[in-house]
Amino acid sequence: MGAFFIFVHMASGNPIGIFDSGIGGLTVFRSIVEQLPGYDYIYLGDNGRAPYGNRSFKTIHQYTWECVQWMFKQGCPLVVLACNTASAKALRTIQQQDLPKKHADKRVLGVIRPTAEVIGNYTQTKEIGVLGTTGTIQSGSYLIEIEHFFPELKVHQQACPLWVPLIENGEYDKPGADYYVQLYLDQLMQQSPDIDTILLACTHYPLLKDKIKAHLPAHVNVVAQGDIVASSLVDYLNRHTEIEQTLTKTGNRQFYTTIDDTATFDHHASLFFNDEVKSEYVDVRECI
Repeated sequence: MGAFFIFVHMASGNPIGIFDSGIGGLTVFRSIVEQLPGYDYIYLGDNGRAPYGNRSFKTIHQYTWECVQWMFKQGCPLVVLACNTASAKALRTIQQQDLPKKHADKRVLGVIRPTAEVIGNYTQTKEIGVLGTTGTIQSGSYLIEIEHFFPELKVHQQACPLWVPLIENGEYDKPGADYYVQLYLDQLMQQSPDIDTILLACTHYPLLKDKIKAHLPAHVNVVAQGDIVASSLVDYLNRHTEIEQTLTKTGNRQFYTTIDDTATFDHHASLFFNDEVKSEYVDVRECI
């Protein structure tokens, strides 16, 4: 991509913020950059406190809100939660309670609603499977949102609690991952033989997409969220010029992580982002 990076502790301009609990959100970030290459961006991975999947609503909201406020202080007028668990367990509270009280001029978007708006277009049988973290599945967010847009769909869910740890530790392409991919796919497909579309409702899971497809019948669609969320963001900016006009556009991309082992983060993140990543460590709690 030949990306241009500036590595300073504090951001400049008014970038778009992209947040994830770890490195999975880089799969969404990559798609966003492909569709909106000229904008400035900050990516923040809360790797120091990941994974979020098994944590409570209260804890996930606290962690997510701390990270969002840190991104606001870097100049971001708009933050995308490129994390299904944060979108499921924190976004509503942030949008309805936190922003009106403290940051009425800022916006925070998630990944669940844009996906729910289009997922019904991928299925012929009207039966789909949703794979996600324990937190995302238990929240019921996809059931609620998909019901709103496609009430005729039958939605089957399956939590995959070991997939994110495998991916975060760089084991997603190793033979040992196949056992856990097969395990959760079998549990999902046993719910109905008519599932013809599977949504990867975690931004980490595209790294397992080849293994997932290898363990499924050829006719089953496997849908990742990156392009869907990116297209939704393009539409959002077209409709909200009051936000779009505040964003700076110099092509600058900065990466931050809450884990002090930035070298390991950079190595794995570069695979997700499909380009070189060099990050800085930040303690978001110091900025609140």
